[in-house]
Amino acid sequence: MSVAGATYLFGLYSGDIKSSLGYDQTTLNLLSFFKDLGGNIGIVSGLINEVTPPWVVLTIGAISNFVGYFMIWLAVTGRTKKPQVWQMCLYICAGANSQSFANTGALVTCVKNFPESRGVVLGLLKGFVGLSGAIITQLFRAFYGHENKSLILLISFLPAIISLTFLKTIRIMKVVRQPNETKVFYKFLYISLGLAGFLMVIIILQNTLRFNRFEFIWCACIVTILLFAPIFVVIKQEFNLWKTVKLLSNENSDTKDSKVVIECPPEIKEPATVHPPEMKPTSCFENVLKPPERGDDYTIFQALFSVDMLTLFAATTFGVGGTLTAIDNLGQIGNSLGYPKESITTFVSLVSIWNYLGRVFSGFVSEILLKKYKFPRPLMLTFVLLVSCVGHLLIAFGVPNSLYISSVIMGFCFGAQWPLIFAIISELFGLKYYSTLYNFGAGASPVGAYVLNVRVAGQFYDKEALKQMAAKGLARADGQDLTCTGVECYKMAFLIITAATLFGCFVSFILVIRTRKFYRGDIYKKFREAGVVAGAEMESYTLPLGPTVTPVPTPVTPVKEDRETGWDGAVNERH
Repeated sequence: MSVAGATYLFGLYSGDIKSSLGYDQTTLNLLSFFKDLGGNIGIVSGLINEVTPPWVVLTIGAISNFVGYFMIWLAVTGRTKKPQVWQMCLYICAGANSQSFANTGALVTCVKNFPESRGVVLGLLKGFVGLSGAIITQLFRAFYGHENKSLILLISFLPAIISLTFLKTIRIMKVVRQPNETKVFYKFLYISLGLAGFLMVIIILQNTLRFNRFEFIWCACIVTILLFAPIFVVIKQEFNLWKTVKLLSNENSDTKDSKVVIECPPEIKEPATVHPPEMKPTSCFENVLKPPERGDDYTIFQALFSVDMLTLFAATTFGVGGTLTAIDNLGQIGNSLGYPKESITTFVSLVSIWNYLGRVFSGFVSEILLKKYKFPRPLMLTFVLLVSCVGHLLIAFGVPNSLYISSVIMGFCFGAQWPLIFAIISELFGLKYYSTLYNFGAGASPVGAYVLNVRVAGQFYDKEALKQMAAKGLARADGQDLTCTGVECYKMAFLIITAATLFGCFVSFILVIRTRKFYRGDIYKKFREAGVVAGAEMESYTLPLGPTVTPVPTPVTPVKEDRETGWDGAVNERH
């Protein structure tokens, strides 16, 4: 997951695409839309994951990642003939779509393995995705220095190699919940916080001091060590479990010669089994509008056509769409407001780090608030959308030096929304078809990005750029990119985005009202019961067969038969 967020680096190499291929801002935003479309439309990966093991999904994602980004690198470096716009849209969509395959293969699998800690799992894994932009940037500086076009080459092969390397480690397991499970997750959190803190410090130093190639390599080595640190936590935990099982086994073997007397329960005549009449198979569309209770396993169509899903989809469209527009245009916003190139690189890195912090914060904090105070996740989502409006307004009015604060707010809010949205989907509609429903929820992001990024931000930017050229008495030549300077380039666009986000807050609050009774209950009860059963089965497998068991029959008390039920009142109480 730490290299599955290459889509967040678009702000670093979008300028090279624009200048190399002669695109205007609307065309560049169209590419950005197809990037978001590929990164968030994962219905195909979800359906594949329903019928195949996770390694199949991860393999397809690795191939898609390499082919898509490698073709973009060939086009930008002039190694192939200049592609048509639709071809570039296809390339970037294919490359970005690998992110949905990685998320489906790894993240959905972990949520199913740890259902009672889904908020924590989503926060950690999505946090590493958010942090991946800063991680890949450090590796890129070590490999290639400051040649931004080579960044496209790096993100074409690095995620693919890592996915193929760890294929067999991602699988559905029958996990028995351990007493210290939460403590282990917190150890992962502390390591990731250390990694994020190191990245933030090193990014500030790299933008204030001049690092040479050797220093970039050292930074990349430290990042790699911190990335692999969680493996040592896992090894230690597995060793402790092995010691515990061995100790129990030795204690049971000490009773090898003991004699255990077990009283056999009385044999009770079972009542005649009544077979219910055979039900005729029903169509999958017959019960679409008759969904089960919230928290039970919905079918795909029941979930897609439910009011809760449509409400969450609308809130995500306007909420995530607005923050994603700000992130995708961050480089162009910085240029239009006159920030130096080094500061723009800092903005992108800050977005990546605060994206991570937002994901981890919402995952862990929402889980704590839900378990201790029954605080509903949709309400926390509403608050996050409200905070993001502050960042939009700072961009709209171009407050001096406010882009540093805006990038922090945008990164945090964008990251905080995803664990909340995906946890809400799993809680309301169950885990049976979570692979598909998870990707449907993510599909709201490109819808909002197309409306707010392409149709609003891109067109207002180009309109202002043409206005500035006309004021200078210039005319745009064919293939010439459009450049706009000043606050007016994005002012109207982000005022509209602020209004759309406020509408998303209102829709999200409707979901809060609809689900308030559900979140007051015990939503994890059935998972705890399933965990107890799995633990009992595991213990029965680990117990040795040393002791000698002598069954002793117990006298059978006659049971008076009731004419109506076939059982007396005392036995009836058991049913």
